[in-house]
Amino acid sequence: MSIKSEFIEICRKVYDKGFVSATDGNVSLRLDSGRILITPSAKNKGELEERDLLVIDYKGNLLEGKGKVTTEAKVHLLAYNKRKEINAVVHGHPIYSTAFATAGKDLTKPVFPEVILTIGEVPLCKYGTPSTDELTKSMEPYINYVWALLLQNHGAVTFGSSLKDAYYKMEKLEHTAKTLFIANMLGGVTYLSDGNVNKLFAIAEKIYSIKPQKNQFKFNENNMVNNQVFNTENHLSYTEIIEERLRSRAGNSNVNPFGINNTYRQKNITEKSNKNKLSKDEIDKIIREFNL
Repeated sequence: MSIKSEFIEICRKVYDKGFVSATDGNVSLRLDSGRILITPSAKNKGELEERDLLVIDYKGNLLEGKGKVTTEAKVHLLAYNKRKEINAVVHGHPIYSTAFATAGKDLTKPVFPEVILTIGEVPLCKYGTPSTDELTKSMEPYINYVWALLLQNHGAVTFGSSLKDAYYKMEKLEHTAKTLFIANMLGGVTYLSDGNVNKLFAIAEKIYSIKPQKNQFKFNENNMVNNQVFNTENHLSYTEIIEERLRSRAGNSNVNPFGINNTYRQKNITEKSNKNKLSKDEIDKIIREFNL
């Protein structure tokens, strides 16, 4: 298979998987020290033909092909100019990953062994206007070590040693985001402890032939409650956790399951001494009754 035919195949997979819609997203491949193969602007990735592909230099200048260079070529150029080991870039708007990015949530906690070993942490870049230097500046704090990034209110980008590697990282990223979303709907995510992560690193090269980057996960076992980590940044009480689950179950954010007035949440933040109004036994009873 030629380089261009493989490139087209990856573009079609990106579209068929729903990682982009309409003419969104872009894909690129490092050809050599002077040339980059890249998708054109305003073209559906599922309908591209080899003749549509463009070749640019490391400053974004068009060398070969007819068409407009994607407006987000800067994202790709940043990666290639910063990291010699990056040979391909995939940028898209996968639904679950983009939902996390839009909600202002990164994917930096250790949950799945295969993600820890193949992608590592996935930081959230602050919003930057697409096609401008704002976007690449938001990536700069992380570009030297990450293999995937979430772009706030925008999408996601993955980097790989090859086209397939960059694509598989996008596929794995979206699968991870979807699974975490469902896990949160079911009641919460159980994170791996530092000890378990270190064990994984210890056998990674011998068992999986993978050399993961260590120290990528910020984790504190003191944040654990019944082996589940809740968002301590928002200071949720047991009462609020159950309340949120009941609201979600009812499919109506206005449901007031405990008859608590609308000022309860704000008042609860300032009056920390009254945060946990339910005992553990009461919470367990509610969980059983509502099958949460």
